[in-house]
Amino acid sequence: MYQQLLAVLRCPFCSARLSLLENYTHVSSCGRLESGVLGCDCCTFPVVAGIPVMVADDQTREVIKALKVGRRDQALFMLLGLDEIRADAFRSLLARGARATYREAIAILSPNAEGAYFVYRFSDPSYLSAEELLQDLGQSRRSVAARSLDLCGGSGHLTRVLSGLRSVGKEERAGPHPVLADLYFWKLWLAKRFTSPECAPVCCDANQPLPFSREAFSMVVLADAFPYIWQKRLLADEMMRLTDPDGVVVMPHLHSALGENISAGDTLTPSAYRNLFAPRQPRLFSDERLLADLIERRGIDLTRDSSSAELGDESSLTLIASRQSELFRRYRVQDVRDVDGELKVNPLYRVERRAGRSILTLVFPTAEYEEEFFECRRYLPDTITLSADLSGQIVPSTLGLDYEELRRRRILIDAPLHYC
Repeated sequence: MYQQLLAVLRCPFCSARLSLLENYTHVSSCGRLESGVLGCDCCTFPVVAGIPVMVADDQTREVIKALKVGRRDQALFMLLGLDEIRADAFRSLLARGARATYREAIAILSPNAEGAYFVYRFSDPSYLSAEELLQDLGQSRRSVAARSLDLCGGSGHLTRVLSGLRSVGKEERAGPHPVLADLYFWKLWLAKRFTSPECAPVCCDANQPLPFSREAFSMVVLADAFPYIWQKRLLADEMMRLTDPDGVVVMPHLHSALGENISAGDTLTPSAYRNLFAPRQPRLFSDERLLADLIERRGIDLTRDSSSAELGDESSLTLIASRQSELFRRYRVQDVRDVDGELKVNPLYRVERRAGRSILTLVFPTAEYEEEFFECRRYLPDTITLSADLSGQIVPSTLGLDYEELRRRRILIDAPLHYC
């Protein structure tokens, strides 16, 4: 945990500042708190594997007991919720050190459909639109003036985008690390270890008051998850409380109650979403149109605030709330960016080497995944043959003029190190 995170961290119950309790053993490394206990007048909260757990329940009380007697590994395994078999597999994974991958870790921590969703996240349609939105909105200095928050951010895929917004143009990287908040500790562990190592992860419950100070963030992002929150009015008020007056709330891929969605959650109508954020002048955008503009016209048009009638029975929409009127303009997709991690073939492709060529074949993990993310076929071809070896380290120069197109269409992805 970065020490500067304490400046904005607050008790979710009494709103008091937190401090490190000296009567508990604490462990720091490279200026970060790796293990310890934070407290205020009403509560104590454990820090495990560098992640503050801002939840007060029976499990966290047991974790604090384990930390008090120096059993840090036990505390970690308790929060990860591993049974004996998966715990053994996880120990073996940790023993592999830097050779372990995100894909191997998630097979242990989430061996289900959600795990598959995370593995293929970098090329799904909702991610493409959300990534472009954040990069466009991040061009405004006011949107990146302070911290950013990826709320209910899973294992940190969009948090990685927010990390890239800490630099404007070619200027040096500066400013606080983006905060990633989620209820599930295992997701935060994955983000910190693999997907977004620079982030400041915080374990908290979005159905409760959020553990951050007022106006702590210039951008608050909540992608995909809002329909699964029961306390929607509380969360909307909290998101607005946390955003400074010039900041922006970004909510990509809100499932609409007027359309059909797989795993829809507890959906609202477009009008109801708009009303929740009325104090921050929200605007609604068609997800269908955003994706079409991105793929077909290589741009995003934020001048068209859609009414509920215009959205009709579309399955999902995007909400952006900000007093920065200049944000709502047309954007052109920027050139392919430099590689932050390492080039990898999209894990949706099976790669075969034949006669000096690489043959890529699109293979969906399940029929359910294909049904939910069918729109990725608009940019991912069923098969493609390239006269380059893609079975090992990928060198852009060997791909010639095809390189940028392969990146744009997510046939090649800029993956975090040790991702797959």
